[in-house]
Amino acid sequence: MLQTLQDQFLGSTIGGLVLGSIYALVALGYTMVYGVLRLINFAHSEIFMIGTMTSLFILASIATSGNIVVGLGAMILLLLALMLASAVLSGGSAVVLEQVAYRPLRKRGSSKLAALISAIGASIFLQELFALVIIPNVFDKSGRVPQNAPRFVDRDTLFPVGNAVVRTDQVLVIIGAVIVMVVLDQLVRRTRIGRGIRATAQDPEAAVLMGVSIDRIVRITFLLGGAMAGVASALYLMELENTGYRVGFVLGIKAFTAAVLGGIGNLRGALLGGIVLGLVENWSAIFLGSEWKDVTAFVVLVLVLMFRPTGILGESLQRARA
Repeated sequence: MLQTLQDQFLGSTIGGLVLGSIYALVALGYTMVYGVLRLINFAHSEIFMIGTMTSLFILASIATSGNIVVGLGAMILLLLALMLASAVLSGGSAVVLEQVAYRPLRKRGSSKLAALISAIGASIFLQELFALVIIPNVFDKSGRVPQNAPRFVDRDTLFPVGNAVVRTDQVLVIIGAVIVMVVLDQLVRRTRIGRGIRATAQDPEAAVLMGVSIDRIVRITFLLGGAMAGVASALYLMELENTGYRVGFVLGIKAFTAAVLGGIGNLRGALLGGIVLGLVENWSAIFLGSEWKDVTAFVVLVLVLMFRPTGILGESLQRARA
């Protein structure tokens, strides 16, 4: 048993960092919307799904037969193009979602429960829309079956780490996710838009008196959160090479778990929570088997809500210093 642990630990750690990076990017959407509106956007998982479909459409359009064979430079450019296109489509979809599902309720002063029900309804609607209409018409396949993506990043070994290896695709996922998360963190902390987001999160009434447009800030918040999900979707499709109309359902719940684990409303908490959750999932697979990974994630969520409901870092966007 000890030898098995030693053999698998490093490889599971690397895989956990890759998975955790994707969780963290998706968790940023949950944590930003919650920080500003105190709303859990459960349709965010479908925003992620829209991003995977965008990347799949681009890859399917340029793939002549099977996998896409390109050089290193072209491979990186293609990945950047997928990340940008998915970010734009996911971010735009998130803005439309806010306009249709949440803003009318907010204008009427509806309860948070009404917004939550609207979020669940929007989630189901988007799933069925893609399963019944979009996937069959765009990809000419059944919308209820998994959609495989062409491979365009080779699984080449870059360097060994103990008895494990680090591959090209894993490095691209981790580096890409870290760069995007750092950019978002600095944007929120140092720019005028970021000050508006933090002001709205801390005191909406005072922010209005200071000339901040709440509607504009909410729109930007959904746009940025959706864009993060779009970037995550491109990295996910590159790494896992498949998607489907419910691809975001379980992953979205895990990303929400990561946001709660790190401290929902805290951008750096989302990063920390995603990484921790990815590592815990993969480490648990060593002892319990891979079929227990989902169970482990939801056990973590229950334990955090029971013993540390404010998360590891605890500080929310609403209490952060301007």
